[in-house]
Formats: sequence, structure tokens, C-alpha cells
Amino acid sequence: MSTMNLTLESLQEMGAFTGAPVEKEVTWKQDGQKLKATVHVRKLSYHSARTDIAAMKGDADGLAGRIAACICHADGTPVFTVGDITGDADPDRGPLNSNLTMALLNVIGEVSGLGKSTTRRRSQGRKKSGTSS
Repeated sequence: MSTMNLTLESLQEMGAFTGAPVEKEVTWKQDGQKLKATVHVRKLSYHSARTDIAAMKGDADGLAGRIAACICHADGTPVFTVGDITGDADPDRGPLNSNLTMALLNVIGEVSGLGKSTTRRRSQGRKKSGTSS
């Protein structure tokens, strides 16, 4: 492993910044009807880390914070507040429905590369319980 000087330029070269939001299509079912929308998704970043920490401290809803931090307009401004997602912003409107919530979380995972392994695991050929070498 080589050591580098930590500069904005070196971080930019290695891809340490998330860049512009990524345009994705999201689909979900609502009242038996399949719906589709175009969304812009910001990769997990400083914004999402802030909401994750607030959730760990009990100061915010983690899932709502993740969606609010990552789902944005093309220019990067948020589509939702946490209150929009939880329903606290408008109790008459209520919270975001569960199918759309899951669809948004899935597209956030896709854009951020969650669940993808960079290396393949090979079977270690483990011995069964009770056997000896």
C-alpha cells in the first residue's frame, strides 16, 4: 500500500467524492397498480453519514434520513425532508407508503453499490462437525 498526500486533487483522482446524482427509474405497486417514476439518487456520502449518526444517537429516523439524504432533484436539492417521509410534516398526508419506501431504498442501494462484493469468495472446504483431520 502506498501513501499519498491528502489533497482535494488526489481525492478527486481516486473517486472519493460522490459526484452528481444518478438518474434512475423506480417502480412500485400502489393499490394494485404498478407505478414508475424517474428519480435522481445521490450516492451515500457526507449527507447520508450525518443522518446515519443522528439515527444512531436516537435523534432521527434512520431510513427516512437515508431517503431524504439520497433522493434529490437533478441539481442535488432534496425532494423530501425526513418529516415528509415519516408523515410528521403533514399528518393528513401521512407517511410515504411502504412499497415506495422499499423501492427508494433499493435504488439507493443500487447506486451506492451496496450488497456487491468486490472479491469472490471461494468455498473453504470446511469440515463437517464431528470429523477430524
